[in-house]
Amino acid sequence: MPTTTADGVDLFYETAGDGETVTFVGEAGYGAWQWGWQADALTGPFETLVWDLRGTGRSGCPPGPYSVDTLAADLEAVLSAAGVDRTHLVGAGLGGMVALRYARQYGRARSLTLFGTVADGSLVDESALRGLHAPRDDPAALRSSLEGAFTATYRSQQPDVVDWICEWRAEEDADAVGLDAQVAAVRTFHAGPLYEQTLPTLVCHGVDDPVAPIDAGRRLARELPRGTFEPVEGRRLQFIESSRAVTDRVAGFLEDV
Repeated sequence: MPTTTADGVDLFYETAGDGETVTFVGEAGYGAWQWGWQADALTGPFETLVWDLRGTGRSGCPPGPYSVDTLAADLEAVLSAAGVDRTHLVGAGLGGMVALRYARQYGRARSLTLFGTVADGSLVDESALRGLHAPRDDPAALRSSLEGAFTATYRSQQPDVVDWICEWRAEEDADAVGLDAQVAAVRTFHAGPLYEQTLPTLVCHGVDDPVAPIDAGRRLARELPRGTFEPVEGRRLQFIESSRAVTDRVAGFLEDV
């Protein structure tokens, strides 16, 4: 299992496939399972890199609070260790904030794909974000916390997928300490002048996202010089609920870039 360190913190990552690299940066509290749909589909024509943010999964969990600057520095350490010179970044929520900050401060990013991301952490409903999570040893609570992640229709029509997700979450999600530290990073994030962010950027947002208003996603795309906005059917994890359409759109965007 490849790992590297940043400020003494072990960071776990794994790569698969060949070609240009696509790096996935996760939402606060969720483990690497969240990228099982897009990463698997893009592996082959692209090299995919999935890593656990500090505080999550197999990476270290130092005391918080964390900042987006720290997480962007972690990403730089991972990319350096993996020998990645240039990469497309795909981020969800907190991961999208990290992607925006990384593109501002480091030189390896080629494009950004952002899910449910906003330019200012004050626009995030912290209560709704925390409501997406539950103790990993409480299966019933884990299942209930998916109400903010998926529509009722999806949860009723995909019971096997919901079961698998609950099992993965019990193994890979952040504990309370890691979640608190990552939520602090969300709350204190400010993207800075968006006109300076000149990379091609695809901004996707769930039409029923309870954590961040869809209008904030539209505004983010509008204020980015090369931003494109795509509404997606679903809630916070719309990239899973509408995975086929989302993956096709992301693949087309990356090919165009």
